[in-house]
Amino acid sequence: MTKGGHVIAKIDRLPVIAAALLLTTILLGFVVGAGWTHAADWQISHGLAIRADESDPAFVAFMQWASWIGGGTPRWIIVILLCGLVWHWCGPRCAVALGGASLLSNLASSVLKLGFGRARPDLIDHLDHQTSFSYPSGHATSAATVYLLLAWLAPPRWRPFAWTLAAAMIILNGFSRIMLGVHWASDIAGGTMLGAAFALLGAWWVAKHRATA
Repeated sequence: MTKGGHVIAKIDRLPVIAAALLLTTILLGFVVGAGWTHAADWQISHGLAIRADESDPAFVAFMQWASWIGGGTPRWIIVILLCGLVWHWCGPRCAVALGGASLLSNLASSVLKLGFGRARPDLIDHLDHQTSFSYPSGHATSAATVYLLLAWLAPPRWRPFAWTLAAAMIILNGFSRIMLGVHWASDIAGGTMLGAAFALLGAWWVAKHRATA
């Protein structure tokens, strides 16, 4: 097989991996629904959840900021700005990939929430207002989609920094959702896998075009 053939073969694996991640997200949802993760979820949340009347207000505010990067209006402002950045890096197709993956992953998360209908944790008073169901975490989904895809689309010289940023944002956002009392750990795991699936699809769509151009 030629070098170009090897490259195309590797690219064609991306949607397969994305499909596997999506399937695993759905299977985890059924596991969660059966109650098999309850004990582990409870222990993690009990250990990490913060209580406003017992915690430093500055720390609570920091966790709320870390949470906002994955949801609500701040998320879409960040996505729009990053779309402009990746357009500058690699053209309009990259911007469409980032924006489209962000929108589609958010829609998929909302559909799965309705399908599984998992209640939010009730260990503490929620430190972030939420009205939707719990599994999978939409914030974790968005953080994984946006920052993983950003790392894949970054120019080679910026890629180490972009991967470090992606890891930091995904981990910080995930912990913040548990600490604010609005998600279980399994919600974060499911959302992260779902977001990674859409990031892979976005990367595949861009890489496929480059390989065949």
